[in-house]
Amino acid sequence: MRDLHEYRVEIEWTGNRGSGTSGYRDYGRQLLIRAEGKAALEGSADRAFHGDADRWNPEELLVTALAQCHMLSYLHMAVRAGVVVTAYEDAAVGTMRQEGLGGAFTEVLLRPRVTVADASMVEAALAAHAEAREVCFIANSVSFPVRHEPEIVVGPEA
Repeated sequence: MRDLHEYRVEIEWTGNRGSGTSGYRDYGRQLLIRAEGKAALEGSADRAFHGDADRWNPEELLVTALAQCHMLSYLHMAVRAGVVVTAYEDAAVGTMRQEGLGGAFTEVLLRPRVTVADASMVEAALAAHAEAREVCFIANSVSFPVRHEPEIVVGPEA
C-alpha cells in the first residue's frame, strides 16, 4: 500500500504598484509564501527577471529543496549504516538555461561536506550518499540530473 502525502502552500502576490499588470515594468514581483503554522517567506522573481535580490526566488527554492531533501535522506542512511555524522553543510549550485521566455534547469550539483566521528566511517559515509539519492523524493521528481560531489572529513564527536 502506498501512502499519499499532500503539501499545501499559499502564495499571495504583493507587487501591485497601483496599476496592476498594466505594463511589464509596472508591477513588482514580490510575493508571500505561507503554510499553516510556519513563518511566511518573502519571495520574488530572480533579479535577472526584475525581482528583488533580497527575497527568495523559485529557482533558489528548488535548489534548496533538493539540497535539504538529500541532507535529510542522507542523515537517515547514515544512521542505518552506523555512521555518526557530527556536522553537515552543502554549497549547492543549480544551473538553468533560458531559451526565449522559458527555460529549464540543466542540472543541480550538491556539494555536501560531512563530518563524521571516526575515520573508520568514511567509506560508509560516502556510500550513504548514493543510497540517499535513491530515496530522495524531490530528486526523484525532477527531470534533470542531480549530481553529488561529497566531501567526508573526520572530526570530533558532537
